[in-house]
Amino acid sequence: MYFIGIDLGTSAVKLLLVDGGGVIHNEVTKEYPLEFPQPGWSQQNPQDWKNAVLEGIPELLSGFDGSNVAGIGCGGQMHGLVALDEHDNVIRPAILWNDGRTARQVEYLNNTFGKEKLSALTANIAFAGFTAPKILWMRENEPENFARIAKIMLPKDYVNYILTGVHCCDYSDASGMLLLDVKNKRWSKEMLEICGVSESQMPKLFESYEVVGTVKPEIAKLLGISAGAKVVAGAGDNAAAAVGTGVVGNGGCNISLGTSGTVFISSKSFGVDPNNALHAFAHADGGWHLMGCMLSAASCNKWLCEDIFHTADYAAEQKDITRDKLGNNHVYFLPYLMGERSPINDTNARGTFLGLTMDTTRPDLVQAVLEGVAFAIRDSFEVAKSLGLSIPSSKICGGGSKSPLWRTIFANVLGIPLELVKTEQGPGYGGALLAMVGCGLFESVQAAADALVEVASTVQPDPELTARYEKRYQQFRKIYPACKELFAQFAKEEER
Repeated sequence: MYFIGIDLGTSAVKLLLVDGGGVIHNEVTKEYPLEFPQPGWSQQNPQDWKNAVLEGIPELLSGFDGSNVAGIGCGGQMHGLVALDEHDNVIRPAILWNDGRTARQVEYLNNTFGKEKLSALTANIAFAGFTAPKILWMRENEPENFARIAKIMLPKDYVNYILTGVHCCDYSDASGMLLLDVKNKRWSKEMLEICGVSESQMPKLFESYEVVGTVKPEIAKLLGISAGAKVVAGAGDNAAAAVGTGVVGNGGCNISLGTSGTVFISSKSFGVDPNNALHAFAHADGGWHLMGCMLSAASCNKWLCEDIFHTADYAAEQKDITRDKLGNNHVYFLPYLMGERSPINDTNARGTFLGLTMDTTRPDLVQAVLEGVAFAIRDSFEVAKSLGLSIPSSKICGGGSKSPLWRTIFANVLGIPLELVKTEQGPGYGGALLAMVGCGLFESVQAAADALVEVASTVQPDPELTARYEKRYQQFRKIYPACKELFAQFAKEEER
């Protein structure tokens, strides 16, 4: 019996073929383009996701008996606005999670409607990446397109629709729309009204491990699988990655170093950060979680290496960063290339190098980027600790976690052990585990994670390095407040 896990990322979809024992038998990656029509804008054509999945699954099953595929689960990039018309055609390119065009709508929601009301209704405040501000932007800037909306969906839900014909969404992904009453797991009528949409335009809600339907016969034939294969609701990428790393139940933590970076803290009980610096979302295991999200994490390193240095050999760029240099770099980097979400919530923030001198080297810049991302993740850790949460250790996943140097930097910046799991496939593996639960192989997400997730290695912090990074972090914390007004001033000048 096989299960397909789908990781619908920002730059590519990754497909996994997993058996009931958790062993990955094959994987396929299909890339697709991103559009940046204006500075700070980010969008994508959902047709590219569809093509990638429908072309990728037959490749995934090459040499395997597709009739043995029992279930499919998808973890996907969150917050993206997918608008469908009455014929289920895509109306416009999906506005993505890292899009910053909604500054005015966020300002309205937080300061005119009010953060307290938002938090009471949805457990969160407005961030530029969330879906509700994008709906408002579309209503104000593209009224003709807005009037055509028959269904509002999220990226991975569009994939599920292609597979099953069902308009569905899970609670973890819906939590990031600013349209869900997270505590009571239902659409907020007040928020829908504010955005000018009705509940009939929203997808049906499910737990992540619940079956939403089976693969349509014509799609099953195209993919080479049984039409009876079940499709579960799946989860937002971070919740799916947490499942894939065994961060379920109470008190677990996962750091994800993908295009974005996240701190994910799971809980069996509902709770809200009173300052709303961390998101309060539903979890894919049926519980809840707090999450801090930075918009540019591994993408900062990709930008520096590929766009500036014109190389994709990340390991070569890190080889001269020896242990004695850790915590001693004179260069700092603010990793706000797309603005920032947690915990500063500032679309005007920008990437910044500070401390450059005539003797600054290429490895110094690389090290500054790696450290800057770690420092920014620690900002969210500090918020979590201020709430009385104890984080004695954490799992780590995502493309950036493959770097031993970066794992060492993170362990010492945070001062905690970091565990790398044996099967480090993040959202795709989590999606496969959710499909196993939906198909009855395990009675709960906790049971699946306990049975299949194993720790492969642990990076322990070094007291000397941790002390050096503590001093560096305290310096890093001063940079954004000193630049904040300048960022806002520059943004106003760019608008003129």
